[in-house]
Parts: sequence; C-alpha cells; structure tokens
Amino acid sequence: MATTSDIRNGLCIKHNNDIFKIVEFLHVKPGKGPAFVRTKLKSLSTGKVLENTFPAGRKIEDIRVETQKFQFLYSEGDSFHFMNTQDYEQITLQKEALDAPDLLKEGEIVTIIINTEDNLPLSVDMPASVILEVTHTEPGVKGNTATNATKPATVETGAKVNVPLFINEGDKVKIDTTKGTYLERVKE
Repeated sequence: MATTSDIRNGLCIKHNNDIFKIVEFLHVKPGKGPAFVRTKLKSLSTGKVLENTFPAGRKIEDIRVETQKFQFLYSEGDSFHFMNTQDYEQITLQKEALDAPDLLKEGEIVTIIINTEDNLPLSVDMPASVILEVTHTEPGVKGNTATNATKPATVETGAKVNVPLFINEGDKVKIDTTKGTYLERVKE
C-alpha cells in the first residue's frame, strides 16, 4: 500500500475496481483546510481519462509493474503487433492501450508496462517525440518563417499535424507524441 505522497506520473494504481495510470498530479495545500492531491487518471482498460482528488495521507493501492522494450511491427485494423527486443516474443495490443497510435511508425521502439501479477500488458509508453516524413501538404511559401501561421500536413503514418508554412512534402519533422504537435524540422 502506498500513500498520496508516493503519487508520481506513470504510477499505476487500483481505483474503483479498475487499473489507472497517473497522467498528471498536483499537491495542493490551501491556506484553509487539509491538503489534497488533484490527479488526472487514465483507465488502462477503457482509455478514458478522469480527474480525481485524494485527501493527503490517504492510502492507495499501487500495482506492481515492470517495463520492457518492444518494437512495433505492424497494425491490422485495431490490433497492433509488437515484438520483445530481448526474447523476440510477440504480443498483440488493442488500439485503446496506445496513447498516440496514429504516430506509431513500423520499427519504432516503445516501452510497454506489464502487470507483474498476471503478466498482462497494461499500456504502451511512446517515446517523447518521433521523426516522421511529410507525405502531403500544400507547397511551402519562401520567406514565410517569421509568423506563427500553420497549415495541415499528413505524415507517413497517416496522422494529420499542423506544421509551419515553410514545411514541404518530403521534409522530416519531429512531433511531440503527448500533444501530437510539431516541434521542429529535422535536417539529415
């Protein structure tokens, strides 16, 4: 058993007969009244995100998990196939277990959180950013780099991302996987 002082991003807990991963948290100590912890929890079974407040010092049931590196092989409808990089064992996960399935490129290395009690995969942690090639966008405008204007672009995985006006087809861009936003153009 853990307490609210043990709460951190990525911690898996059992709450309301479901397993949740803590996405965000904030310890709050108001001027009046007891302290509490405001959290944003993501259900690992349904993918829904909910906000919850725990009083300070409350006991929470944490889940023992281990992380393993897996390589993304391919997707088939809503099923995503991964291979363990250590023992080459393959597993299949549903789309709900992934945070950003539209940014996942074949061959990408991800971290999969596995429940140690029953060896079932709980969720997939993407790398902080991915580098993808732009496959379709309107032609770039020369010299248009000073403004914050953006245009829609489609990347090689099929995801749609807003990019600056100077990005052209064939350019490689770095994308933040948590927000799905453009970070920078990558030179080779």
